[in-house]
Amino acid sequence: MASTSTLSRRRGAGATSANPPHSSTSTPAPSSSILAHPSPSSSRPVTPALPAQGGHKIVYDERDLSDANEDRINPRLTLMEEVLLLGLKDKQGYLSFWNDNISYTLRGCIVLELALRHRIAMVRDPNRRRFPLADRYIEVVDDRLTGEVLLDEALKMMKVSERMSVGTWIDLMSGETWNVMKIGYQLKQVRERLAKGLVDKGVLRTEKRNFLLFDMATHPVADPTFKDDVLRRTLSLLTTRTAAVPTSSLYGETVRYRTIRAVSMVCAAFAANVLENALVHLSYDARETAFAKCDELLAEFSQWPFGASVRPPPSSSAAAGAGIGAGGSATNAESANLAEINRLARSEIVGQGAGDQVGGAEQQTMRELHLEVVAACVEVFRRMDSLL
Repeated sequence: MASTSTLSRRRGAGATSANPPHSSTSTPAPSSSILAHPSPSSSRPVTPALPAQGGHKIVYDERDLSDANEDRINPRLTLMEEVLLLGLKDKQGYLSFWNDNISYTLRGCIVLELALRHRIAMVRDPNRRRFPLADRYIEVVDDRLTGEVLLDEALKMMKVSERMSVGTWIDLMSGETWNVMKIGYQLKQVRERLAKGLVDKGVLRTEKRNFLLFDMATHPVADPTFKDDVLRRTLSLLTTRTAAVPTSSLYGETVRYRTIRAVSMVCAAFAANVLENALVHLSYDARETAFAKCDELLAEFSQWPFGASVRPPPSSSAAAGAGIGAGGSATNAESANLAEINRLARSEIVGQGAGDQVGGAEQQTMRELHLEVVAACVEVFRRMDSLL
């Protein structure tokens, strides 16, 4: 008996036996409402818990539910991811080892994407028109996070930094600068981080391949639907035989600036030397025609306002033989196509068919400042041969 009482005292109140006695002073089980309210020291704003199935309560953050409009007006893949998909080998899962332009172009696509998402804009200074587009300063006008890691990282850098031009930001993020004081602005491992983001979205998968002396992670295509959409969009812009822009083959109707976004993606793919992959199945003549049309898009969208040198197609037979467009080498149909693209681009500036409503002269001015950054990025892409 002595040993039994000693064992009971050692086990104490926290001990349990095979048949524990019922006690009216037992500690009650924690309620689910206690788990539904985090500590006051949490940095995220706490929203009252919502009732869920089974009587439990769920805590949510308002910022997690406020991006419905962002998801509606932005495509699922960013410009950087689409350009990477065009350059990626479907089965091998890696880019060409001889492509030196894609790294620089991807940094330009980051600036492009931030402008199309209305996060950055040109500094509203009338004196900026004295400088080339790529030398004009940009600023952050909306510091809300986008949900994309690379975009948010670049946005934070631009927020805390002094104002710099479009060309300077692309140089700094790509490491193409001699200023050792700003080496911290370089974004590293962009291609690998983009590929891992596509793996998270279900577009790619991760494999390990052996390259003689070392193993390397590769990312073959897991869902070809997304890449097929990019290819179809590219071919629709560059191989159309009509003067009308095939808007039905571009992004969805709710996507903001869908025409400008599609043209920007094609221009970026051309600068990154991956456009050839989208045109590889065309004949030689069709491929040359597609590249010529892409050159015209680069020339017309690298100026502000877009297509300032494009005139309507000639109405009389006397003017039908005159060359129209960049350098006077474009045919009448090509010039009409460019004019139609620019007409749609201007309509999207004021919010028609772009998922936004017209909000007065102030909002229209802001949209123009956003798209002026797009024109500056295309200008950088057009000068890639002299920059690299």
